[in-house]
Amino acid sequence: MKILICEDHAIFRQGLQLTLADLGADVVEAATSDEALALIQADEKIDLVLLDLQMPGTDGWTALRKLRSDYASIPVVIVSASEEPAQIRRALSDGASGFIPKSSSAELLKGALQVVLSGGVYVPPQALPDAPQETEDRTPRSEGRRERASGLTPRQVEVLSLMARGLTNKEIGGVLKIAEGTVRAHLNSIFETLDVSNRTEAALVMRDLGLDD
Repeated sequence: MKILICEDHAIFRQGLQLTLADLGADVVEAATSDEALALIQADEKIDLVLLDLQMPGTDGWTALRKLRSDYASIPVVIVSASEEPAQIRRALSDGASGFIPKSSSAELLKGALQVVLSGGVYVPPQALPDAPQETEDRTPRSEGRRERASGLTPRQVEVLSLMARGLTNKEIGGVLKIAEGTVRAHLNSIFETLDVSNRTEAALVMRDLGLDD
């Protein structure tokens, strides 16, 4: 597995490289977006790109759109100092497969990347929706959730099922033989997909949509 880090701060690049070593990744580094694009063009074996939004030269937003249009098969995860929900949602809307704030722990970073590499999308808690308001007609929301639930990966369905049975993150990790940080990352993605805010709401949605059958 080869991961490209596109980040202009050398110290942060080094920190990322040490964290990625635990995943057994072969790491390539770029200090600018233009350098990153050139590396991808020259190397067809890059499996994942970690991209900072604040870059010298071509900005990260432009680089993200370029990567999604020209290299759609390579997932791009934003690693940014920003934790603004609007920026997170914009990045995901522009095609990013995840958004990891730089304040995140190494454990969460690894868990989030494992979610992305397994075909999922990592959404940080900052971008999760507020608790849903009660309405007289909840059919449109339910139908929307049913459609979005079809996008859950098999692993996310396993995590959701175990969570609905009352298992803790640590217990779920033990059953599925994955890190606790990976479980948390999966749950964040599940909450976003189902448009819920917590484990209780997710379990109720799972029951309502028949996902526990």
